[in-house]
Amino acid sequence: MANQVDSASQGIDALWIEYKKTGARPLRDQLIIHYAPVVKYVAGRVSVGLPRHVDEGDLASYGIIGLIDAIERFDPGRNFKFETYAIPRIKGAIIDELRSIDWVPRSVRAKARAVEQAYSRLEGTLHRTPSDDEVATELEMSPDEFQTTLRKISFVGVVALDEVFRGGDRSDRSTLGETLPDGSAGPMDSFEVKETKEALIQAVSQMGDREKTVLTLYYYEGLTLAEIGEILGVTESRVCQIHTKAVLQLRAKLSDRPEGVERSISERKAAASN
Repeated sequence: MANQVDSASQGIDALWIEYKKTGARPLRDQLIIHYAPVVKYVAGRVSVGLPRHVDEGDLASYGIIGLIDAIERFDPGRNFKFETYAIPRIKGAIIDELRSIDWVPRSVRAKARAVEQAYSRLEGTLHRTPSDDEVATELEMSPDEFQTTLRKISFVGVVALDEVFRGGDRSDRSTLGETLPDGSAGPMDSFEVKETKEALIQAVSQMGDREKTVLTLYYYEGLTLAEIGEILGVTESRVCQIHTKAVLQLRAKLSDRPEGVERSISERKAAASN
């Protein structure tokens, strides 16, 4: 069995080498077929919490666009697996397509933005993560109204942690996968990765235990929301709500990060060139 696994691994490695050398379409198609299960996996995770009329097969077809983009851009010489690199891009392609067809009601988008802004304002004044009651007061809602708002956002809004580090153009986006070590990166690239990691770690460390647990189990352990619910002893919908709240908090915490990091990187690059 071990020999079969090694043979398969060597076969895909050889396929990557040949494709990157020639760029031949048939070789790319073989890679697409090989990694198609990854698209199905991501589509299944994204479909959790979406309205029932959103077909998982449609999500998978959207994700193929992200898979092709990842195959064309991936550098096999980097020190992490293709799946790690591809999953955020597949998810991004799915989310992009969902947004392009504008299936989320504008009222829900507005509520999500209002909650994120409330977290950001309170973070700035309290210098800590605000409680649910404090956010509800900031939004002039009752605690029950705030929880209802979170449920609405979680069930029809696509909120992913991978989006926190994305820019506008897909080619310029950075993702959680890109915070992994890269032996070929130069000093400035390594500095940017370190800054991203530190910003994320600091932001997550300031969150409540349940939010930290959900983010860790979902993004790093690869569990589904239903599986996380079993571990925490709550319903899947409750986990979805906790996940949504956690990501909105992270967005608020990191909303000013890109400008500061870019300035620091630019300054160091300028100093290095002098």
